[in-house]
Amino acid sequence: MSDRDELARALGVLPDYRDATDKVHELTPEARDAILAAFGVFTDDEVTARLARIASDRILPLWQVVEADAPLRLPALDRRSWRLLPEEGEPQKGEGADLGALPLGIHALEVEGERAWLLSAPLRLPEPPRAWGVTVPLYGLADDGRIGTYRDLQRAAESLGAAGADFIGVNPVHAGFPSDVGAFSPYAPAHRGRLATMHVYPDAEEPLPADELVDYEMALPARMEALRAAFAPDANFKAWREQQGPDLERFALHQALSARFGTYWPDWPEAMQDPEGDAVRAFADEHADEVTFHAGLQHMADRQLSNAQAAALSAGMRFGLYLDLAVGTHPAGAEAWGRPELFARGVSLGAPPDAFSAEGQSWGLAPLRPDTLAEDGFRPLQAILRSALSHAKLLRIDHILGFERAFWVPEGDPPGAYVAMPREAMLAVARIEAARAGATIVGEDLGNIPDGLREALEDSGILGCRVAQFERQWEKGDTAFSPAEAYARGALTSWGSHDLPTWEGWKQGREIDWRVTVGDMDEAAATEAHAQRKAEVAAFCDLIGGKTLDDLHAFLAETPSRLVVAQIEDLLGRVEQPNLPGTVHQHPNWRRRAEVPAEQIGQLDAVRRTSIIMGNRDR
Repeated sequence: MSDRDELARALGVLPDYRDATDKVHELTPEARDAILAAFGVFTDDEVTARLARIASDRILPLWQVVEADAPLRLPALDRRSWRLLPEEGEPQKGEGADLGALPLGIHALEVEGERAWLLSAPLRLPEPPRAWGVTVPLYGLADDGRIGTYRDLQRAAESLGAAGADFIGVNPVHAGFPSDVGAFSPYAPAHRGRLATMHVYPDAEEPLPADELVDYEMALPARMEALRAAFAPDANFKAWREQQGPDLERFALHQALSARFGTYWPDWPEAMQDPEGDAVRAFADEHADEVTFHAGLQHMADRQLSNAQAAALSAGMRFGLYLDLAVGTHPAGAEAWGRPELFARGVSLGAPPDAFSAEGQSWGLAPLRPDTLAEDGFRPLQAILRSALSHAKLLRIDHILGFERAFWVPEGDPPGAYVAMPREAMLAVARIEAARAGATIVGEDLGNIPDGLREALEDSGILGCRVAQFERQWEKGDTAFSPAEAYARGALTSWGSHDLPTWEGWKQGREIDWRVTVGDMDEAAATEAHAQRKAEVAAFCDLIGGKTLDDLHAFLAETPSRLVVAQIEDLLGRVEQPNLPGTVHQHPNWRRRAEVPAEQIGQLDAVRRTSIIMGNRDR
């Protein structure tokens, strides 16, 4: 084995993988070198130096997971002096192997010049009660052509809570790119630890013409202009800003720089690309008012989203908001600018070839580096989770398969490769923050699932996802089929998702028609697909005992899954889905409006019927 192969293995680059079609892909030298470069290793001398660093002996491993509030003994510390830096509280000094019981949190332990991280987590999160909820498009909740706000979300939550729903779900509300009217996908955020300001409700804003679709080119600049006019810092903002500390200041500074030099930091003057540079510090001093404005928008977003959660719980919801954590961040956004050492360069997160994408997928998202993440004690992941869970009791982690391994796709021609992630540490951090918030975590475990991941999620008390469209019970030929036996207990179960056809759209094969429209499928293949869909619809409707939405929801309610979710698109009888994967501008992704006043959603007949059906579940 060459030094480069050895280093790749040591950094977690897998030597091969089996794709969804059962084909084995070997790691090529070109892919290996591209992945090493993404880790910041280019020359043979750098390879040698990195191997020497990895091979050096340590007293303790860089990190380890320990049980919170349980006596801890580390034999390696016997007859050694140590210093503990707890997540909260004063440093402690001691000697010997017994550290006592550590509270919940991420703690640093220093011994003889080394630093190790102790991830003090509960062994397992408690099982949530049986509950149900509704997902809604936050961007499409406004009464007219404006972008939906956190105030609209609050109104929808109050209405659905009064109807008996336990939670209301939305796509990610991470900070985006307010100066780019075309960058509105919630799954390509600028910063996952900060909030989207385009959903902030301004005190005064001109109405916009209502249409079936949100027009971001018109609505986003109008929203930002109204927010700028409405901004008036007060004592509450100043206290909150001081509490938030340097992370907020760096984000707000990035936003101010974006307003001056353009949306994406790689296009800025070189001196402005270094967040620690003198030029950036001088800019912050000279443009303090602009930095304050962007910090103030975060305060407004934080307060409004907190108000929405409080209103949801007051309306009787068990969980309130059901938020979503995107799998990655935009490589040219605030998160990657502020902490560049955390992210791999020259590669994107993606997926290997499968039956739906023969060439694989590149998502245009910056991967977290497992080495630098571990060296920082996984605190960047902790901060992102804590931010989301400060506003919600239910959180979905998109593509939680990335806690086990992430598929890195190099720029150019080299094929992609899987990089192993520190699963046990990342799950421990999720348990720490969920336990701290009294929340439930849902991991989206769909796709090419690594062996052992679902068992690890179950052991952690993290729910999985079950999507009826993917379960395909009609193909199994089981005349004695029972959803109570086929669906997992530790799961959130749904008919579909934002990336899949609605109930009516699936029955009509609407996404097949769209694939023809965007050029992914020819007419002959579409005819065959429609014939197959017709047979699938007949078989599934026979399985669930009917063709109506109530029949579908009764089927979902019969599953043992702890959580069941309905989609507003289905409750409104819509044919079109929110997002068509693999498209950007060919399909109106993330633009379809609900066209129902937010405060009336819970009064829809379909919602009332669904509430009765779900209310009959054994709680």
